[in-house]
Amino acid sequence: MTAIAIDRARLLSEIEALATISDAAAPAVTRIVFTPTDLKARAWLKALCDEAGLAVRHDAIGNIFARWIGSDPSAPVVGTGSHIDAIPNAGKYDGVVGVLGGLEAIRALRQSGFRPRNSIELLMFTSEEPTRFGIGCLGSRLLSGTFTPDTARKLTDKDGSALEDVRRSAGLGGELETVVLPSNYYKAFVELHIEQGPILERQQIPLGVVTKIAAPASLRVALEGAGGHAGGVLMPDRRDALCAAAELILTVENAARTSGAVDTVATVGICHVFPAAVNSIPSRVRLSVDIRDTDLARRDAVMAALETAWRSISTKRQVAIHSELVNADAPADCAPAVIEALSQSCKKHEQKFLSMVSRAYHDSLFLARIAPVAMLFIPCHNGYSHRPDEYASPEDVARGTLVLAETLATLSA
Repeated sequence: MTAIAIDRARLLSEIEALATISDAAAPAVTRIVFTPTDLKARAWLKALCDEAGLAVRHDAIGNIFARWIGSDPSAPVVGTGSHIDAIPNAGKYDGVVGVLGGLEAIRALRQSGFRPRNSIELLMFTSEEPTRFGIGCLGSRLLSGTFTPDTARKLTDKDGSALEDVRRSAGLGGELETVVLPSNYYKAFVELHIEQGPILERQQIPLGVVTKIAAPASLRVALEGAGGHAGGVLMPDRRDALCAAAELILTVENAARTSGAVDTVATVGICHVFPAAVNSIPSRVRLSVDIRDTDLARRDAVMAALETAWRSISTKRQVAIHSELVNADAPADCAPAVIEALSQSCKKHEQKFLSMVSRAYHDSLFLARIAPVAMLFIPCHNGYSHRPDEYASPEDVARGTLVLAETLATLSA
């Protein structure tokens, strides 16, 4: 086996090429699952994997598997990968670095003369982003058995199209029951990803080895007040749903700020106001709430405190507040053996690294329910992500891919 060499020019060219398969004009990237653009990107990726000599298949939800068959095909697989779907007006690196970097890592290992005992498999997850069906990590939830096929079949997009109809129109046959992976499918799984935060760049550390992955609880909140003419209803008589929502939003922020831990974060990302007229008192508001932490008990304590605060707001403002829990996923601890393999790979290539937590959640969160996992982060400029100016340097992309390749070799030897 010769030294592992990453073809940086090829990898960067492929990242740029994939960015052009988009429903948004450059530099923005938009790829919503099962749209014609997403299907074009999937076909492009499959062609790359075929060209690399990998055995390619997909399952009933569209997860794509590309396998380099090892000397013991019956042994558990060593996996790597991420996603290529992108929220509206996103960037070109989120998820993509893990997919195309994973492919390049496999190609580099083959070029070096390495021959794995355990098969090495690239996995592109379907719909890591919640854009179309309202729930993230759809493919990995089904793979890991943490989301039932019956629940998935009830999902619809904003146009009312059912997931079942959409996936079949995309050419995906078979039943969703077949998606769940058998026990002990993976020996280990490693996901390469941009940090989506500023810590590595601020500390000038080139790599992050993830030890914990935070998980969100997502809620939909509806507030019902009373409308009326902006000039005709006096202030003592008002039941303004938007004023109540404003107070509620600030309680969400305060609950996260006062949890006692920096790893607690909370966001209200959607606010729909009815009737949305300049001279009409808002009678109805719809909010989305996202609460995340690496500690399940602490996150759930924040949620309980919010429920208490919202009851108080409801009583004081005479506005009805109803909340619906969309999902409440448990955080995950990364596997010591996979963390150690990543750490030793960093040391072998004389790369400084930081042990850290992932405050964004990823498909690896759900793979951790059924397999030993860990993640490798590379810096992104200013911590920007989910925006067109998301950026990771060529050096960082290549460095992360090299350490990923070394780790895959260690785990599959």
